[in-house]
Amino acid sequence: MFALFRISLLCLLLSAGTVGRVFACDLALALAVDVSGSVDHEEYRLQMDGLALALRDGVIAEALVRGRAQVMLVQWSGASRQQVAIPWTTLDSFDAVEQFADLVATSPRIWRNYSTAIGDAMAFVLPAFEQVRQCSRLLIDVSGDGPSNEGQPPRDTHQSLLRAGITVNAIAIEASEPDLTAYFFENVIVGEGAFVITASSFREYPDRIRKKLLREVTRQTATRAGAAEPMVHSR
Repeated sequence: MFALFRISLLCLLLSAGTVGRVFACDLALALAVDVSGSVDHEEYRLQMDGLALALRDGVIAEALVRGRAQVMLVQWSGASRQQVAIPWTTLDSFDAVEQFADLVATSPRIWRNYSTAIGDAMAFVLPAFEQVRQCSRLLIDVSGDGPSNEGQPPRDTHQSLLRAGITVNAIAIEASEPDLTAYFFENVIVGEGAFVITASSFREYPDRIRKKLLREVTRQTATRAGAAEPMVHSR
């Protein structure tokens, strides 16, 4: 009888441990979207609608829910112009994902006519992760259509990001900057497995951001894609 009690107790403890792992936060994801002067109204809409559509993708939504992901949206432009558009939100159900996607799609643009300060955007987002330290992976997802031309250089933030355990990935929208992917690879992304994915235009953004989020939330192995896939540069 005592041996049976011990086995039952062990099973209960193992079950409790499994539940704890299932309901722990796997990913804290800060979506940092470029709204600088080089992004016109239509391009802004392509970003927001494309991002909302990607979040609604069945595989992405399921991965976010399973991982009880914490997600936030930040709009950024020039130096001192960064703002949390949607604060950290727990995506622990498909309804929560749908509601968050709705907020992304209807998020009003905060700035229109300012420069591009990628380093300042990264530095702005960094301390927000103190609110989600319970998550096992910390990630900033930077979207941009040009190199930084104001504020601190992005590389100046790298050591602080590494110390905080934060990875930065990026999507380079090469509408008018054909070498932007290389610039993002050398200056923006940081962390083990960090990568840049390329969109040749804003119209490609919805497809590329879906592939990027799919890779991030499902922990896909880094690869160099073929001609039918977006170009990916990984650490």
